[in-house]
Amino acid sequence: MTARDRLIVGLDLPTISEAETVVRTLGDEVSFYKIGYQLAFAGGLEFARDLVRDGKQVFLDMKLLDIDNTVAKGVENIVKMGVTMLTLHAYPKAMRAAVEAAKGSNLCLLGVTVLTSMDDADLREAGYEYDPHTLVLTRAEQARAAGMGGIVCSAEESSAVRKIIGPDMALVTPGIRPKGADAGDQKRVVTPFDAIKAGSSHLVVARPIVKAADPLAAAQAILAEMNEAL
Repeated sequence: MTARDRLIVGLDLPTISEAETVVRTLGDEVSFYKIGYQLAFAGGLEFARDLVRDGKQVFLDMKLLDIDNTVAKGVENIVKMGVTMLTLHAYPKAMRAAVEAAKGSNLCLLGVTVLTSMDDADLREAGYEYDPHTLVLTRAEQARAAGMGGIVCSAEESSAVRKIIGPDMALVTPGIRPKGADAGDQKRVVTPFDAIKAGSSHLVVARPIVKAADPLAAAQAILAEMNEAL
């Protein structure tokens, strides 16, 4: 894969019109977009279908978690949308239900291990006994066993996770910040160069691009840093 295949731009924006502007501005430089809660609840699901029709790839970041039947029925309809990737929380029962529902399709199911906004104290507050690193590795093993297509984790854990999941599963890394960029609300961040070197297959970058004064130049700089690592 080229850097262009690996870069996923997060359309973390409040309106479809703003998302359309970003997509138009980035043009052919970017072929892969993430749609999460914010845009999904502003018409983003239909916009995802539009992007697919326009030849773009879509990473639908829904972080599904529910009873098995509800997860399965949701995945069955998401398959029909033609998106490339879908996230769900890496709970074993939910992952197994999703894998069964997506069987025979090209949908890559991604298990979200530990959010990059969470650190040791956050996990303790949520009732977990594990530190982030241990929990990430545990969930990576469970995702592989369930037959998932990939993992979402911080690049801090990418190298260790890659050893667990092998060379073929996708390893998607959010919390990417170019050199000198503000970390914002992320607590476990890395540069594009370091993420690729650590074994990440795809990088999710939102604010450093969509909130930049010149989104195209910001995307090109990140792609250049990724190419350097490749």
